Amino acid sequence: MDTILIVDDDSNINAMLSEALEKEGFACGQAYSGSECMLRLAVEHYDLVLLDLSLPGKSGEDVLREIRAKGNSTPVIVVSAKDDLDSKVDVLSIGADDYVTKPFEIKEVTARIRVQLRKCGDVPASDTLTYGGLSMDKEHFTVTADGAEVPKLTRQEFLILELLVQHPTRVYSKDAIYEYAWQEPYVGETKTLDVHMSNLRKKLKQASEKEYIETIWGIGYRMK
Repeated sequence: MDTILIVDDDSNINAMLSEALEKEGFACGQAYSGSECMLRLAVEHYDLVLLDLSLPGKSGEDVLREIRAKGNSTPVIVVSAKDDLDSKVDVLSIGADDYVTKPFEIKEVTARIRVQLRKCGDVPASDTLTYGGLSMDKEHFTVTADGAEVPKLTRQEFLILELLVQHPTRVYSKDAIYEYAWQEPYVGETKTLDVHMSNLRKKLKQASEKEYIETIWGIGYRMK
């Protein structure tokens, strides 16, 4: 399930976008300021950002510059009431992937989101992921740690590890991990994820003495 971060200080527009996009099959996070946007991007994974320009405190343009300055290549679609050509050219030149003018039709926003996500999906993905002494073979669902084979992982265990290894410095919340591994909405029940995370750590430990996964208390997990 693709995840969208909606950044708009107008709570009505934010809620409307979230409700409409969830009906289209997306999972949505919400932020109401530039600072909150950057905080969420630092600790959670999103496949695309919908960004308003007129935000309190840090402007949308500053947020976009900061996202790109951090090397974050997540697609960003600007959704703004600014409809002059110069504004559009300016944000596209600093890293926006698309621009939608308010007021908008939700069908157009949805279509533009799907276009950007398809572009990301067109990039060939490697069949092997590596981090530290870990190597993941996505074709055969096998993992080695420091050259030793890790006992066979379940599908969810493999996907949990895959998500963490893809962006090893990022902290993922429990809901983001659950939705990636189970491909369904997270409803606040943590026992299932906790059990799988515990089993995954035990299997990694059987192959290597290293502690590969770090718990960030109150937030989630990342690679160590």
